[in-house]
Amino acid sequence: MTNNQTGSSENARREYWAEQMELGYGMVEELLAFPVDECGEAFASIPVAAEAAGVEMQFSTTKIAGDLDRIFFLRKSLIQDVIAIGRDMNERGWILKIEEGYRSLEMQRALVRKPSVFDSILRRCIWENGGEVPSVEFVFRRAIVMVANIPKIGTHMSGSAIDVSVFRRDDGSEVERGGPYIEVSEKTPMRSPFITAEELENRLEITSMMEARGFMHFPYEFWHYNKGDAGDHILNQKPEPARYGPVNWNPETNEVTPVEDPMSPLNPLPQIEKEIAAAMGRL
Repeated sequence: MTNNQTGSSENARREYWAEQMELGYGMVEELLAFPVDECGEAFASIPVAAEAAGVEMQFSTTKIAGDLDRIFFLRKSLIQDVIAIGRDMNERGWILKIEEGYRSLEMQRALVRKPSVFDSILRRCIWENGGEVPSVEFVFRRAIVMVANIPKIGTHMSGSAIDVSVFRRDDGSEVERGGPYIEVSEKTPMRSPFITAEELENRLEITSMMEARGFMHFPYEFWHYNKGDAGDHILNQKPEPARYGPVNWNPETNEVTPVEDPMSPLNPLPQIEKEIAAAMGRL
């Protein structure tokens, strides 16, 4: 490949990435504006339900950030849909792995700052900006699409979303989707043209199985699915208020309370500026 061809390919990837991130930001704006009538539904455990149903599933064993354990709980009425998806995948010869369930505000705030996550975001911002470090506002805009930095837009904080990977039952190998969880590149959007035909086919088959049970895919992350929240309503053009919004969950009482200020950034601009400086030191 000539230098001109390499440059052209790089430009195409950069243009696609920028386009997708701007579309993603447009959806963020829709999420911020969409009405939510929180129903107060309690949570239930995905692993407990899977074991009771005899469905083979896997669950991530890594920390979300620091010493924060992942929480494999969702709103109670969504649990059987997830179990049904797991059973469908078992019958297909696959194993559904839940990478992520509910996230508290503390978890989400920490995830945005997690070095491996923030560094990936900043690298993409620098790459998109032609090798120059962009403004704090630009990084904030991109980060809010890739890692929800406002409770109102984060469906994990609503207890209505799961991040997934899929593995084969016969040999334990991962079903190829163009990158692992989490891939931050031009391959990240669901229908990226920069993955193979087989990888796209796998993505779409997994999505078909998820959406058959009502879990809609987030177009800008191939691993994220949600149901019953503002994102679901926007994607399905349902104008009535969503029943799940960002909540604080008490695991001892299983009570949920709406987040007091769902529109306030978890990490405001001054904090993002500090994270950029720290990330530049690491990079």
